[in-house]
Amino acid sequence: MILLLRHGQTFWNRERRVQGRLESDLTPLGERQAVAMAGLAADLVRREEGDWRLISSPTGRARRTAEAVAAATGLGVQTDDRLMEICCGEWEGRLWDDVRRDDPHRGYDGERFFGAPGGGETFEDVMGRAASWLASLPPEPGRRVIAVSHGVWGRLARGAYAGLDRRATLNQDVPQDALYRLQNGQIDRFDCEPVE
Repeated sequence: MILLLRHGQTFWNRERRVQGRLESDLTPLGERQAVAMAGLAADLVRREEGDWRLISSPTGRARRTAEAVAAATGLGVQTDDRLMEICCGEWEGRLWDDVRRDDPHRGYDGERFFGAPGGGETFEDVMGRAASWLASLPPEPGRRVIAVSHGVWGRLARGAYAGLDRRATLNQDVPQDALYRLQNGQIDRFDCEPVE
């Protein structure tokens, strides 16, 4: 079983700014989302016996969310670079609206921007990291992992887990107030209580 969480809302999420590998702190709402997701994860952990591990992307926003999970579950936080968000190259720090206006064709798959010029990663790069991480985990039924990561990475990890094609992978939701359980080939979404 894998419980997969995206970090809580950041100031750049709220501004609709490209984050990629750059840092942006959690907003007050993001802090509350992190606590709500942590409580939900702790409830699910209590229902499933086993040796749980908590693994996070090393970026600050993911680590802050993982720390809330650690406080709720009593688990220590490990980091793994393979859980880092897509690198968006020279787009990082820019507003999405400006990227769309200034570079309308590069990195766009017909529905969503993906990948970036100037050192950015591709779909295949991030899918490779996600698939490598999934392959490194213990097999079911003994797998007990909580993973805290990012929007694009979480989409691709779920896509790799379920064997989805590119379009289906990219069209998945990326909530900051829910978590996903990946177990026995199934993916189930659990929404948190609404936070204001």
